[in-house]
Amino acid sequence: MAGGRAGVADLRGPGFLNSDPTELKAALAREARALGFDCIGVTEPGTIDEAGANFLEFIASGGHGDMDWLANQPERRVDPRGLWAAVRSVIMLGVNYGPDQDPLAILQRRTRGAISVYARGDDYHDVIKKRLKALARWLVATAPSEVKVFVDTAAVMEKPLAQTAHLGWQGKHTNLVSREFGSWLFLGAIYTTLELPRDPGEIDHCGSCRACLEICPTAAFPAPYKLDARRCISYLTIENKGPIPQQFRKAIGNRIYGCDDCLAACPWNKFAQEGREAKLAAREELRAPGLAELSRLDDAAFRALFTKSPVKRIGRERFVRNVLIAIGNSGEAALAEEARRLLDDASPLVRGAAVWALGQLVEREEFEVMRSAAASNEADDSVREEWRAAS
Repeated sequence: MAGGRAGVADLRGPGFLNSDPTELKAALAREARALGFDCIGVTEPGTIDEAGANFLEFIASGGHGDMDWLANQPERRVDPRGLWAAVRSVIMLGVNYGPDQDPLAILQRRTRGAISVYARGDDYHDVIKKRLKALARWLVATAPSEVKVFVDTAAVMEKPLAQTAHLGWQGKHTNLVSREFGSWLFLGAIYTTLELPRDPGEIDHCGSCRACLEICPTAAFPAPYKLDARRCISYLTIENKGPIPQQFRKAIGNRIYGCDDCLAACPWNKFAQEGREAKLAAREELRAPGLAELSRLDDAAFRALFTKSPVKRIGRERFVRNVLIAIGNSGEAALAEEARRLLDDASPLVRGAAVWALGQLVEREEFEVMRSAAASNEADDSVREEWRAAS
């Protein structure tokens, strides 16, 4: 859920081979797999009308929350030709990132932080973009064409396009589900002026299963196939720039960046073993980091720990806010000292979260003493409101 154009490249070349389209597509698939892609499919631009209508309905409902970039120029998103009129084929590619451990097991280790599987290694935008550019260069060199590549950072509806290209289908959790890789696929797109043979669209295989809907800690799905991002833990811990709403804090548990619950619950994940050799490696230090250590990160230490990581994009303030919510949910009284220390942090966002954490961990008498002291020392209105609201 990122904005901008960092994942876009415009590559041109004269080409040297006018290949038969079917042969060219087969060679493209071989090259894609050699570069580390696990699946590939081709669709035409005008295939996502229904998804586009659903997207516009989602925006109109306000379900996108503060992600204003989603609502910016929606016509560029609902039809690939709105982004690039010259596109004739859309090549969709997937990379399996299925975890090698149960991603939900860490939720029971309350003094440890749960980072979403996709963010435990190097930023997938950078990793996938390099592969896409290499494949796009091969295509331009092989057949005269123009191409553009996209990795989750431009007005591209990757999941509906991936479904029409037969990579999978959008499940009830609104994410792509693959029969081969479950709910664990990174997606990338190459738009091209070439006319390539199309793949048949994939059909929905969710059936009567509701596992992804029922596991959601914050009831973020008002109905199957519909997401209210404002209730989603991934949105709350990543995109949300302000305090986390009181009503969701307990449900967040120790999730400090994103949430894997709906993805991990998908029964199709049992097939994600095939292609694990292509998964993106997790960093050991990000599998189950300690909350105490994370709470002590200053800006320089935060940047150093999360070098090349997508976590780095939210900044130290939002990250430590998330860590403090997890500390408050830990039930570990010893962690109260970490929250107490952060009452003097330069960031009001951090101080406010520290107030809430202390309210969950210290005895009422002790908390009231701290509240009285804060009445004269705290100048920020939002933090003063946290003190007033704390029970």
